Amino acid sequence: MKNYSIIKKIGLLLGPAIFFSLQLLPIEFISSTADAVIAIALWMITWWITEAVSISVTALLPLLLFPSTNVMPISDVGVNYGSPIVFLFFGGFVLALALEKVDLHKRIALNIIKKTGTTPNKVVLGFMIATAFISMWISNTASTVVMLPIALSVIKLLINDKDGYTKKDKNFMLSVMLGIAFSANAGGIATVIGTPPNSVLIGFLENEYNTEISFFKWMLLGLPFSIVLITIIYLILVKLMFPTKGLLFKTSHDVIETALKKLGKITFKEKIVLRIFIIVVFLWIFRTVINGYLPAIKLTDTLISIFGAIALFTIPSNLKKGQFILEWKDTKNLPWGILILFGGGLALAKGMSSSGIVEVIATTISGANLSVLLTAVTLIVLMLFMTELMSNVALIAVLAPVVAGIAIGMNIPVLYLLIPVTMASSCAFMLPMATPPNAIVFASGHIKVHEMARVGVIINVIAVVLLILLFKFFIPLFF
Repeated sequence: MKNYSIIKKIGLLLGPAIFFSLQLLPIEFISSTADAVIAIALWMITWWITEAVSISVTALLPLLLFPSTNVMPISDVGVNYGSPIVFLFFGGFVLALALEKVDLHKRIALNIIKKTGTTPNKVVLGFMIATAFISMWISNTASTVVMLPIALSVIKLLINDKDGYTKKDKNFMLSVMLGIAFSANAGGIATVIGTPPNSVLIGFLENEYNTEISFFKWMLLGLPFSIVLITIIYLILVKLMFPTKGLLFKTSHDVIETALKKLGKITFKEKIVLRIFIIVVFLWIFRTVINGYLPAIKLTDTLISIFGAIALFTIPSNLKKGQFILEWKDTKNLPWGILILFGGGLALAKGMSSSGIVEVIATTISGANLSVLLTAVTLIVLMLFMTELMSNVALIAVLAPVVAGIAIGMNIPVLYLLIPVTMASSCAFMLPMATPPNAIVFASGHIKVHEMARVGVIINVIAVVLLILLFKFFIPLFF
């Protein structure tokens, strides 16, 4: 058990101290309601940054503090914790749980790696494509945990071969390990359910601006961005930073084959999960087309997600024994805290808009005559480098209403700023603590902080450039 650090101790006391100090001040900055929301937001930010308590526990504060400071009644606060977007992600989590339970995600990953080839660079590419694909549908943490043991098996072969552990072997190892971590981060950007910040944004837009971004529409923008970013990461790793020219090994294919043989033939349970997975993804992608032909159905991404979840609990894998793919006890592995975090973020956003804070930001920005491009660049850079140090979900929860206010003040659609800023929150490649995939590969003991940082800073800068291009040229085409 780790000791409770001095920073956490300070944060634990500082959060409520800031709140009560601001509440007791005789000065009114905006209005009594807005001032209360600011005080609550600062308490939450302090706890989120210092991680004095779980970030999910911090997300419960609006349920207690908004009613007690007359910001809004608890019934209005509670609605945010039961938002449709929360249930969209719940269904996504259940689908991911089933993929993991029957080992289908591992089978998919191994087959992708097998197909890409056995030369060092192709093996790196295989690991990156497999990790990115899995991260589109399950958590980037889970996808990294799946890929790491397979990667370590291949690396072990190189360490134990005839020529020992050479410089080229080390370069290959670094490319594989960092490739897995970075493609897990980038892969999640491709879909609405791929990474929590995407879902926070979708929920915020639906709650505050009655704006819907469908699963398919997000993919139209997110998938090409992910592909371009992962391609650049791959080229930087294998061509620029860690070249492996001349490295030869044939046994990596045997490792993949052995792992596939260990899984055995595809089981009946895997077939059921695969069919449900394909149906759900098909419905997500073609929902608008289906609604056009069958308007009475009124399909939404959330309804499709819940349909998938219920199917996994109710379609029997063995009717005689009353066995199903998932049982309720399996949900102990569901990240319930993330769902609460969504609710807390949406509640905070609602408090900021209803109290007039967003309007004040918009008015201030509109009178400042700032350059739209410079403002977008500043916000993207701020988000990308701040997320190296704190939770990207918490950051989006706090900054989404602020960024929306800035967009309104500059007289541009809120989506133009919110989408690249949200994507920036998933582009943290420098530090081990920035994302779970970074932390997992660092914990393997094969990578040093400076090795991750010197590659990560280059990719961070490239990600900023890509996001600026996205803001300037591509988002207006889609929205």
